[in-house]
Amino acid sequence: MILGLSLAAWFVVFVVLLVFTLQICTKLPSDLVFLGGMGLFLVSGVIPTSSVLGGFSSSTVVLIGALFVVVCGLVHTGFMQWVVRYCLGSPKSYNRAIIRLMIPVAALSSFLNNTAVVALFTSVVRHWAKKLGIAPSKLLIPLSYASGMGGVCTLIGTPPNLLISGFYTKETGIALSIFTPTLVGLFCLVIGVLSVIVLKNLLPVRQSPEDALQGIGNYTMELMVPTMSSLVGKTIKEAGLNNMDGGHLIEIIRMDREVITAVDDEEFIFGGDRLIFSGNVEKMLDIRDSYELVNATHHVFSLDEVEKNRRLRMVTVGYKSPFIGSCMCDTSFEEENGLVLVAIAREGEVVKGSPREVKMKVGDTLLVECSPHSKGYKYSKYDLLEMEASSLYKPDMRTFYSSLIMIAMVVVSSLGYLTLLQAAFIAAFAMIICRFCTIDQARESIDWRLLMIFAGSITLGTAIQETGVAEWISQGILTFCNGSPVIAFACICLVGTFITEFTSNTATAAIFFPIAYQTAINMDVNPLTFCVGLMVAVSSSFATPIGSSTHMIVYGPGGYRFSDFARIGIPMNIIIWVANVCITLLLFPL
Repeated sequence: MILGLSLAAWFVVFVVLLVFTLQICTKLPSDLVFLGGMGLFLVSGVIPTSSVLGGFSSSTVVLIGALFVVVCGLVHTGFMQWVVRYCLGSPKSYNRAIIRLMIPVAALSSFLNNTAVVALFTSVVRHWAKKLGIAPSKLLIPLSYASGMGGVCTLIGTPPNLLISGFYTKETGIALSIFTPTLVGLFCLVIGVLSVIVLKNLLPVRQSPEDALQGIGNYTMELMVPTMSSLVGKTIKEAGLNNMDGGHLIEIIRMDREVITAVDDEEFIFGGDRLIFSGNVEKMLDIRDSYELVNATHHVFSLDEVEKNRRLRMVTVGYKSPFIGSCMCDTSFEEENGLVLVAIAREGEVVKGSPREVKMKVGDTLLVECSPHSKGYKYSKYDLLEMEASSLYKPDMRTFYSSLIMIAMVVVSSLGYLTLLQAAFIAAFAMIICRFCTIDQARESIDWRLLMIFAGSITLGTAIQETGVAEWISQGILTFCNGSPVIAFACICLVGTFITEFTSNTATAAIFFPIAYQTAINMDVNPLTFCVGLMVAVSSSFATPIGSSTHMIVYGPGGYRFSDFARIGIPMNIIIWVANVCITLLLFPL
């Protein structure tokens, strides 16, 4: 024993700290980090193999997979578009706009995947803000905040709630209702909406990348001269590239990497030359088609090799993206996914120079040209977040029927006729059988990486519980708080809120549940109080853009800087922490 812990327990502490460190300080995918942690437990034998692999067989993991399919059916029948159409409207003031935006987003996020909700609303809000004469940056942070606060209102609104609920049921044998955290969540939501209105001056006014990329003027685009082009052998003047409507040639990059700037009118054109233009995005695309040029992804010999009817999309570089610090020309991403990088915007401004040779940073917005049939989910493994839903579906009668399936799932499970897992399975099959989504769409909708993180989080929580680490930390909390359960509860919620700003909220929930539960047991108070408070705490990440995947979705479109979230997020963290502690202690007395 060392300081009251066995070697096995210290090994668990080491693995937990390692998982946190790798998530915060490296670009390693979170699912790989958790899988590595499970591997260390499996090889070391500090906990039984059944406990290590228990996360994969957890009913909670299966439930999340089924809920993904239910959401898929709602999305493909236009349910969210119906909500958008009838909820936003034309408010007369900014305060009313905040309410009209945050309430429906929170309501949707209580039952649907937060990421899907924010991805859809991000595109809508950008256009809505322009209609209202409001900078999108004044609405996109509230959009992300609303999705997080709405998610805690039900057990199915966010994965940490399901995780904590599963742990609680395992320890006590008592299954929580889908609406157990609802009153606490609604109170915090109301306080959150009012706080955003009061703190609205802390929200920045930024130029959005959409404005920068679509604005007339300072815009760069890289095009290539095919070997068989009629331009080959002509001078810049003879080809008419020296005097074009809407753009001008600023640089030539030869195949031997020779860079020619301040291009002379008598400079000859060679096959494979990469021409850097500056001008309007639409004019640049016209120049490409009119002058027999192609997108500069790889060398081609004729225009017949180039796909027609392509479209522009915007994606944001996430903080785990392997592209951070790299140039697009050093990767095979474009060739593998059938797209081309057209331009890069950073903090609301277009990055000058050849976009394919710009070192990318977190939050960069990439304007890419791709096939109209390109699937957005292909971007996820590169941690590239689409600024808009990949497809929009018009509401019809199927919207009504798919909504009935979701409502029936909630009602049946909340009344106790079926467990939530059983109801979710039936609802998922109903979505497929009724053809509200195809089998392929259902399969693609499941976030397998999240399920891996979830399984790994369960293993971490189990290891902390079984090796005595939770008991050891709990005793430390008792000593620090001088035996006061109120102070202990407030401290656990505060630390949980802080930790979730930098790492996965699912991991934070898994690690803090055994500590919170054991602390309640040692103090002989109601453990449900600690569990409900922890649900809100681990989803209250407002101060950093990396605290939530929804923050990263709006980070690029809003043209935000890292400090923008801290400016309003730190006061929001304190306000929601106080609200959470007060309302939870009132509704779930110790």
